[in-house]
Amino acid sequence: MKKLIPFILAATVMVFLSCDRNKIKYPETKKVDVVDTYFSVNVADPYRWFEDDKSEGLEEWIKAQNDITFDYLSKIPFRESIRNRLSELWDYTTISTPYIKAGKIFFSKREGLQNQAVFYFQNSLLDEPRVLIDPNAFSEDGTIAISGISISGNGKFVAYAVADGGSDWMKIMVREIETGKDLPDQVRWVKFSGIEWFKDGFFYSRYDEPKEGSELINVNQYHKVYYHKLGTSQDEDELVFHNRNYPLRNYRAQVTNDEKFLIVSESESTHGNSLYISNLNKKEYDFLNLTTSFEYNYYVIDHVDDHLYVLTNYRSPKYKLIKININSLDIGNWRDVLPESKDVLESCVMAGGKIIATYIEDVKSRVEIYNLNGDKLHQIKLPTLGTVAGVSSSYKEKMAFFTFTSFTVPSVVYSFDTETYEMKEHFRPRINFDFEGYDVKQVFYKSKDDTEVPMFIVHKKNVELNGQNPTLLYGYGGFNASLKPSFSPSRLVWLENGGVYAMANIRGGGEYGENWYRSGTKLNKQNVFDDFIAAAEYLIAENYTSSKKLAIQGGSNGGLLVGAVVNQRPDLFKVAIPQVGVMDMLRFHLFTIGWAWVNDYGSSEDSIQFLNLYKYSPIHNVKTSPRYPAILVTTAERDDRVVPAHSFKYIATLQEKQEKGANPKLIRIQTRAGHSAGTPTSMRIDEAADIYSFIFYNLGEDIK
Repeated sequence: MKKLIPFILAATVMVFLSCDRNKIKYPETKKVDVVDTYFSVNVADPYRWFEDDKSEGLEEWIKAQNDITFDYLSKIPFRESIRNRLSELWDYTTISTPYIKAGKIFFSKREGLQNQAVFYFQNSLLDEPRVLIDPNAFSEDGTIAISGISISGNGKFVAYAVADGGSDWMKIMVREIETGKDLPDQVRWVKFSGIEWFKDGFFYSRYDEPKEGSELINVNQYHKVYYHKLGTSQDEDELVFHNRNYPLRNYRAQVTNDEKFLIVSESESTHGNSLYISNLNKKEYDFLNLTTSFEYNYYVIDHVDDHLYVLTNYRSPKYKLIKININSLDIGNWRDVLPESKDVLESCVMAGGKIIATYIEDVKSRVEIYNLNGDKLHQIKLPTLGTVAGVSSSYKEKMAFFTFTSFTVPSVVYSFDTETYEMKEHFRPRINFDFEGYDVKQVFYKSKDDTEVPMFIVHKKNVELNGQNPTLLYGYGGFNASLKPSFSPSRLVWLENGGVYAMANIRGGGEYGENWYRSGTKLNKQNVFDDFIAAAEYLIAENYTSSKKLAIQGGSNGGLLVGAVVNQRPDLFKVAIPQVGVMDMLRFHLFTIGWAWVNDYGSSEDSIQFLNLYKYSPIHNVKTSPRYPAILVTTAERDDRVVPAHSFKYIATLQEKQEKGANPKLIRIQTRAGHSAGTPTSMRIDEAADIYSFIFYNLGEDIK
């Protein structure tokens, strides 16, 4: 299908940034003569060389771009004051939702400006917590992080996954809890994996060791589930589950809390999976296929009294909880416990012999308690409009914990007694900020096709609707991910300086279930962009702001969103911040885990889907006129999920075609970081300071 024309190299030229922001001289980026032919359509790819992270001249190009960007940012007069204020706002203590295992309580805590949260345990709520793992000791710059943690059933060991410099690759290590000493055990090349203990070892998922130098770009294929026994080397690990016939599938192991069954979830995209079950009391792994195809999602909650409790959207777009008798697995014997309702059933947790169910009701959390027959027993009263996350408990443990947060509520941890229904505040962060001075509201606006779309708006009380407020519109719109009310310390800088913050719950997310999600995928992807554009138009029509005072932001799939809508409506925005975005929609599936996104986007290898992708792909639709907004692209060198070549191609195209525009087109490339997970606090503060400074400056705001 594709034809490759020999490429011609051009020299990379280093240039400087003028003191005048309107006269930026960008690096002259090398171009190659590469053309692909898709179904008789010739598509040039002059920046193909960015796809090889070892390309000659790439390191110099990255330095040249960063030099220009940081020189520009350094001339913003209030950049340092914003950074200082962010450091003040970030300087508070927060903890994760605690969970109980083998009678011990485990949680993580980040104090002040620590780069990474520290993991603790305690023998009871009355005991003094003891440090379990402190990842801040792993590196001086805080770029080595914990990406997964699992406690053995007997409470003696903790297996923890370490990620270096933001990569998705993990190394699993094991520590004895009481002594704090690491065992010799180390498991490498782990990715997209849990850690599931069984007897004196654990199940995990990994790939074969990649060729040296290709770790961050090569396609991830032939995922496998292994069992590691403590005290043995990795080359002795037992291969438990794999499928050589399907290299582009992922497998994740789960052990039921009673350690009776091993569940393997098989997936070929980010949505939909198939389940396999094996009885762990047998000597051999004899897997039975519990479900077929990848049309629906299945999440095993636990095994109780010969029944698997499974959260699924099987013939239920808003999800339901079912139970499956392990002695009669046929689909005809599946029974509903919590049938589908008008609101999305987001999660279920077993606690004290009951079920804690969390629903999404118009993008806000509702939490209810049920018995195992599905009878409603209680509804937890939440403090305000917001989000419940991280509910933790187990079938035999009567105490549960959960976290509640909202735009003006830092994450508060509550304990909940499943027998008395008593809810107590376990931990509340203390931040020196007047949250009472701000309003949070939810509005509904109409998109291009008259679909009603919800949006949250946050601002100072008594804001004047004069069309002159600096406004930041955020969106995502993909992968069934729901944007719910949440807290961000960095956002406070925006709000306290008079900014309006808006978050649009556009299609492609999971806020209203399967239908809402599907209406923003593949050939329906334009709905996502239309919803976001309509959100901007609503904010302008209601006099919150104007196109000269409106900025937009999104990351990953949200970076694609920002890139696409800027191409389609450059007149509507003054500033755009696409972060770690998927920008080349014709080749995204050729790198690392990108093949799993075809279920959402479609593929350029299909003739109809190609035309759809080509129509909105950010790098293929940049125009020379009209003038684009000020754009700051952010990415990271070690991002092996959305490889930085996406952002490199995008900024090079912008700088080439929009060079004469007055608004800057810059890229900020972070070293020793990845897609976002595990990024140390210091880097987060620096990046937030640069982003907010760039936005305020290009909106014409003078920050004191």
